[in-house]
Amino acid sequence: MTRNVGTLDRIIRIVVGIAVLSLPVLLQGSLRWLGLIGLVPLVTGLVGWCPAYSLLGISSCEVRTHKPG
Repeated sequence: MTRNVGTLDRIIRIVVGIAVLSLPVLLQGSLRWLGLIGLVPLVTGLVGWCPAYSLLGISSCEVRTHKPG
């Protein structure tokens, strides 16, 4: 797995994942389980790899250039 999620993208995913995971505390009834969807952005943010990005050939990682010398 080559890292394809950049730093800012990772931070946003982690924050959104935690926010969505808080839904079970805020919602009542069967809608509470929608909060588990927050695991997806949280895990992809923590790991730094997104399977959807891989399938689509997308990368938000910074381009690193090798400086000679």
